[in-house]
Amino acid sequence: MNTLVTGGASGLGLAITRRLAKEQTGTVYFTWHRSSEMALALEKEFPNVKGVVCDFTNNESVTQLLAAMNQMELHVIVNNAFSGMEMNYFHKTDASYFEQNFSRNVMPVIRITQQAIQLFRKQKNGKIITILSSYLINKPPIGLSEYVASKNYLLSLSKSWAVENARFNITSNCISPSTMQTALTASTDERVMEEMINAHPLKRLITPEEVADTVAYLTQVSAHLNGENIVLNAASDID
Repeated sequence: MNTLVTGGASGLGLAITRRLAKEQTGTVYFTWHRSSEMALALEKEFPNVKGVVCDFTNNESVTQLLAAMNQMELHVIVNNAFSGMEMNYFHKTDASYFEQNFSRNVMPVIRITQQAIQLFRKQKNGKIITILSSYLINKPPIGLSEYVASKNYLLSLSKSWAVENARFNITSNCISPSTMQTALTASTDERVMEEMINAHPLKRLITPEEVADTVAYLTQVSAHLNGENIVLNAASDID
């Protein structure tokens, strides 16, 4: 089984790449942009891991990845890469920011998944796993309207992918983890992080490794699990 993990050399993506590389007999491909040292370290550590340079903010770079996918003989794709976000009130955010981030964080996922589905349909099997956020559940946090909207867009698409491709033995499922301590949250004030931990039912944040375990599960699970969004938040967002 060959897998492609986007953004697989840092943060959650790194944990996913490591987790899959330890168990899978096939090749784990991962995309990277700025994490060149870690990409090289991963390839050195795992003989079944191969990095592919891809800048999601560059259309030509994404196009090159699509061409490379034709040679990977993929069975699974993990849509994990994310180019970043800014916290700001909706009414203070310039409209161009929404358009820019859609092109950077949603369009690459659309293009990559379209390519994967075409390949999966030919072989009549495949799994699509998309990383979202538990922010989609109930009240969204203040200042992240664009981020939550983008993740909701992908959630809706994922359900359509599941319905449209089920008869080809292709599944599409999502994972929505709660906040993790990764590079994405590195700029968050320590006091805010402490408040989040104190308010959490388990008194600790979920780790990237725990999320990676769920990804590994979805790579192996029956095709009867399809069109679902697995929320990993210890019920902390349930009213």
